[in-house]
Amino acid sequence: MGQFVQLTASDGFSFPAYVAQPTGAPKGGLVVLQEIFGVNSHIRSVADGYAAEGYFVVAPSTFHRVQADVELGYTEADMGTGFGLKTAVEGLPAPGVMADIQAAIDHAAQAGKVGILGYCWGGLLTWRSACQLKGLSAAVPFYGGGMTAGDDAGRQPQVPVLAHFGDQDHWIPLDTVEAFRQAQSGVEVQVYAANHGFNCDQRGSYDAAAAQLARQRTLAFLARHVG
Repeated sequence: MGQFVQLTASDGFSFPAYVAQPTGAPKGGLVVLQEIFGVNSHIRSVADGYAAEGYFVVAPSTFHRVQADVELGYTEADMGTGFGLKTAVEGLPAPGVMADIQAAIDHAAQAGKVGILGYCWGGLLTWRSACQLKGLSAAVPFYGGGMTAGDDAGRQPQVPVLAHFGDQDHWIPLDTVEAFRQAQSGVEVQVYAANHGFNCDQRGSYDAAAAQLARQRTLAFLARHVG
């Protein structure tokens, strides 16, 4: 079990992050970025799971600049609330939440090399982090909504990237995933017979086989690039 700590971004903004530590010496650091539902019980369990694999894990609250203490479930109402909060964060003046993610990376760096992974909106922020932020050694976005379209699709990552998508994801059309794969030849793209949110065992779209395979690939990728 981890605990929440307070981190401070470069502009002085203070925000909470859930930190989970391994039992022994860490293999490295890992930043986990939330979906549009906050650092909820699922994200905390993801952090705990990667800590059990030997990583020092930091999961920052990326909603905190617009609303504190967000912990949503996965109902339609929760989704609407989450979309609203995401829109508010995306509308912040630059660098906005990217400064908080940088602070989380810096905190995780006490454990050595740092990887970053995220889900849904957190997958998009993971992709942006791989392209914009400092101190990373690897990035793993899961079904990052928006990263295969528009300006985000044309960004250039500065670190190795493993990207996971579902071929039944109506939020991320498969043709945009294939176009992204062609344009981003340096990115390892994996596509699963699954829907959006396939990694989350609290969602109806959870797919145990896809989640397990994606986790295995992620751990192998982190072992190569982080430790």
